[in-house]
Amino acid sequence: MRVDVSVSVIVREFEVNKDKERVEAVERTCEVGPSNQLSLFTDMLGDPICRVRHSPSYLMLVAEIDKEIVGMIRGCIKTVTCGKNLSRSKTSVTKHIPIYTKLAYILGLRVSPNQRRMGIGLKLVKKMEAWFKDNGAEYSYMATETENLASVKLFTEKCGYTKFRTPSILVNPVYAHRTKISRKVTIIPLTPSDAVIFYRNRFSTTEFFPNDIDAVVNNKLSLGTFLAVPSGSYSVKTWPGPDRFLLGPPCSWAILSVWNSKEVFKLEVRGASRVKRGLAKTTRILDRALPWLKVPSVPDLFRPFGFHFLYGLGGEGPKKLKMVKALCEFAHNLAMECGCGVVATEVASCEPLRFGIPHWKMLSCANDLWCIKRLVDDYSDGSIGDWTKSMPGISIFVDPREI
Repeated sequence: MRVDVSVSVIVREFEVNKDKERVEAVERTCEVGPSNQLSLFTDMLGDPICRVRHSPSYLMLVAEIDKEIVGMIRGCIKTVTCGKNLSRSKTSVTKHIPIYTKLAYILGLRVSPNQRRMGIGLKLVKKMEAWFKDNGAEYSYMATETENLASVKLFTEKCGYTKFRTPSILVNPVYAHRTKISRKVTIIPLTPSDAVIFYRNRFSTTEFFPNDIDAVVNNKLSLGTFLAVPSGSYSVKTWPGPDRFLLGPPCSWAILSVWNSKEVFKLEVRGASRVKRGLAKTTRILDRALPWLKVPSVPDLFRPFGFHFLYGLGGEGPKKLKMVKALCEFAHNLAMECGCGVVATEVASCEPLRFGIPHWKMLSCANDLWCIKRLVDDYSDGSIGDWTKSMPGISIFVDPREI
């Protein structure tokens, strides 16, 4: 079919009172997933900017043709770690210090199916990038499924992005019964101030670490930060604080934080056959009736469901995987109490801790794709050079405000 390139497309800032219902209508026509297969629909609970609202700086744009909204895009900007330098103190002790850059993130790009192949997506991206540059962003990146060839082609072939990182999204169902946490592990809840000190001491040089980590852990959606240690080493009563703990930590430990995505948006799997729905329902019935059998149950993902996101994962020591597993089990029980359907996290593809994270392969994504673009010619620090050409590290810090 021939595309009418003469159509005038207007890109402007989203106006909630004017555009809310029309944007939601476009979202409903743009379900994520291959045609004739399972697709994932996002219910934003009446707030089209919910996925960027908690970022330090954000913008949403819409595209119009004859006053009809045919597309939209969201973007946000923050300061993150892009590398590290060695610093030598007066005592000749060397340590790594983070190198920060102002990073922009594109998400929620949608174009109505009937208006695709008209350059609307490209126009939205270019307009958003102009806002990024005006606000001092040095880099822009986006995330998509590796199978989403149209999205990958748009960004890599037409917008100048390069394939950068391939993290893994790990998803675990929330069962109808509590999971049992090992008695050999003690879990200590940290105050937000202790969590900030802990993260800045141990994770500030991790790629994508947000400089405003205090705003993240103090956000109302952050349900807490939790530390796992071997039983008998520390307890809630004997917790000495992060500074003293890190001076002489136990042989193994792990840490993670929990983000309540359920209050921001919900997901729904569509396109499942009656057979698949029936099988999933059967597993839930057996799981509730015979919990001691630990039947792997599939939550009702075919109706809107909420989830908790695990972020800030880290750990050290020979038993760190057991510590991480205990924390994930603790997070599962918290999600069950809150009525969530799944617990999810995202880690670097080479992250050693991923082997301690319970997840279902059928619900997870082994290779998500992050693409990046340098927006300016100069750099925040000459020693790091062009971040887009850097080798991936072992870990990444996934900001829960951008999921």
